[in-house]
This record gives sequence, structure tokens and C-alpha cells, in this order.
Amino acid sequence: MTLEITRLVAGQTDFDAKLDALLAWESVSDKQVNQIVDDVIANVRSRGDEALVEYTNRFDRMNAESMAELEMSQARLHESLKNLPADQRTALEIAAKRIADYHERQKSESWRYTEADGTVLGQQVTPMDRVGIYVPGGKAAYPSSVLMNAMPAKVAGVKEIIMVVPTPDGVVNELVLAAAALSGVDRVFTLGGAQAVAALAYGTETVPRVDKIVGPGNIFVATAKRAVFGAVGIDMIAGPSEILIICDGKTNPDWIAMDLFSQAEHDEDAQSILICHDASYIDQVQASIEKLLPTMEREEIIRTSLKNRAILIQVDDLQAAAELSNRIAPEHLELSIEDPEALLPSIRHAGAIFMGRYTAESLGDYCAGPNHVLPTSGTARFSSPLGVYDFQKRSSIIMFSAEGASEMGKVASVLARGESLTAHARSAEYRILSDK
Repeated sequence: MTLEITRLVAGQTDFDAKLDALLAWESVSDKQVNQIVDDVIANVRSRGDEALVEYTNRFDRMNAESMAELEMSQARLHESLKNLPADQRTALEIAAKRIADYHERQKSESWRYTEADGTVLGQQVTPMDRVGIYVPGGKAAYPSSVLMNAMPAKVAGVKEIIMVVPTPDGVVNELVLAAAALSGVDRVFTLGGAQAVAALAYGTETVPRVDKIVGPGNIFVATAKRAVFGAVGIDMIAGPSEILIICDGKTNPDWIAMDLFSQAEHDEDAQSILICHDASYIDQVQASIEKLLPTMEREEIIRTSLKNRAILIQVDDLQAAAELSNRIAPEHLELSIEDPEALLPSIRHAGAIFMGRYTAESLGDYCAGPNHVLPTSGTARFSSPLGVYDFQKRSSIIMFSAEGASEMGKVASVLARGESLTAHARSAEYRILSDK
């Protein structure tokens, strides 16, 4: 069956309009979803544990009678880690170490400096007390997400990490539990959906209230995170996964086709984009897609994703490709070219940049080290990957000497009176030293 993928040529009539239409995505817009989420949050806030048990039994087809049945003990987590097949445990441990090593380099330290009059200014960096991690469950079980969300928090020095993960029909993913044990997660609740987000944001009799919620989820989870933002911090509102590949036409087309598949297989809304100057090479990639697609286990998901949202774009040259990539601001950007370092200074907006032909995006998903929680839907224009800095807070340090308070009190007085804030002015003026 021939797969028709949208092909565009930059500069042609309607190129901009067609591209914008294909890029358009709003992950949280359904009024009915918003109403359901609002009702769930209100119910959890008013009824606590009772509501959590009720929703879990209804949505995840469970038969729990109390919250005690919905919490995994530390012994259970470590049992999963202990009983993993040797190859899975080794892979998990290697990935965890690489993620920890990378994120150690992100740690910010407190700093101070002293002015000539003895005034001390600075910044104190402290970790959050408690954070919540949402991990998808059921068919979409991602132990890699546990590592990517928990390890930076641990490196940052967060005192307590609470994980929620749904277990539909009571199906538990042992790799997810093992990853939680390896990452140092403190408590795990088998909760999902908007009710889990509400519990983390506001607390219940059993689930402690957290300072920030991170981690991916479905539209109900994303909508709930947006709804509770302000009462609690969140990482981002994530849209479907996406990849953009800039290629010079010299990479094996089978590699490029499979890299496009690697995002398309996430779900039907995922987006895969190739930008190249060589029309004949784009033809080769199209042929590789047709050849390899029937070999994929998730063929139908990939086919739907590619048909509805994939784009093969022809541009004039690599510089034009870079500018177009900046406009799109992709979550994952592969520079599958001979000299990626030469093009890198032209890249301004991307969640993660994969340099060279051998750097498959999938390595970043699991074990490269940098975080795979990345800004989507063009938000890389103003957002960054999840990191240690997301779990640290910064407080300004201000300690004036008597002399410094006197001199700056004069400045503050003038500015405060200019704003008609007399109490501000007089508060500063009290500290002005007498000339006598």
C-alpha cells in the first residue's frame, strides 16, 4: 500500500500556510475534557482518599478498598530491581549512571560578593522539598521516564520524590518499579489521570502535597497540570513527540526512514519532518519508508502518523534548512550532515540537538545522558529540557552595612517618593546616617 506523505518545496506558493497548518497543535483545548478534569480535581480536593480510590477503581478497572492497596512499598520496588533479567538491570544501571553524571554538571551553587562598604549581595540556591513524578502506565509504560524525571531531582537534592503511575487492570510494569528503586524514589502510588495530578497538587490524607509536578501523560493529565499550575509548579504542557532531521543527502536513507519512524511510533499525532536540499534523496527516503514500514510492529500507528503529520521538505541549502528548523523549533533535531559543528551556530531553537550521522535520537531517549523531557510544539523558542535547575530555587541575598544602607537609602527615598509610596521612602530614610 503506497503511503502518501506531504512534500513541500520551500519558497513555493502557499508553502508557509501549508507548513503552519501541518505544524498546528493544541494539546489542551477540548471543553468537555476541561470540564471532566475540573470536576475530578474538585472531587479529590473535597473527598481526598475516598475520591482517589473511587476514580482508580472506575478508570483503571481496579477493586481497591483503601489507599493502602494503592501504595507500593520500598521492599516491592527493590524486589522488582532484584528480579530483573541481568541484561535489563545492566542497561538500566548504565543509563542511570550516565543520566546522573550529565545532570551533576547542571548543579548551580550559591554565590556572594562584598562591596567596598561591606554590603553583601548574592544568591542562595536550594532544592525543593518534595516533587511529584507522573509516569504513564498500562501499555505506555516508560521506565526511561522514571530515570529522566527522578535522577535530576535527586541530583538537585530534593528531599522527597513521590511517583504516581497507573496500573490499569492491575498490570504492573516491573521495569518501571525497578527504575523507581534505582532512582531513589521515596513513595509510589498506583494512581493515574487527573485524580493523580490533583492529589499531588493539593494532597490527601495519604498522598502528600508536592511543590512541583513533572512527567508526561495523556490529555487529561496535561489538562490537569495546566489547571493546578499556580498551586504547584509544573514542568511543561507537552504535546505529541516530534523529530526534525536536516540531512545533506549522504546518510543511508534507511537510517533516516527509521529515525522518522522512531517518533511516529509513539502515537498517531507524533510528527516526523525531513529537510534536505536534494529532491532525489528525498525520493530515496520515501522508498526506504515504503520498504521498511511493513517490518514494523507498530506499523499502523506509524502509517497514520506519517500520513497525517509527516513532512518532507526540499530547501535550497543547509543554511536555509537551519533557518526553517528555527522557525519550527523542534523537540528533537538531528543534524545528519558531514560537518554538524559548522551548522550548529545557526541553530537557535531546539530541545535537543543530535550531531552527526551516527547520533540516533533514540540514544537520547534512553542512555546518552541529557534529559529526554523536552519542549514540544515550538516551545523550544522559550523553553529548555528538564534539568537539575527545574528542581532548585534561587533566593536573593541582601545584607547592607550601615554605610551602604545610608547611601542606598537616599536613592530609594527619591524613587519611592516618585512613586508616592511614603512608607517605603521613610523606611529607607530611617537608615540614613546623620552627617553629625
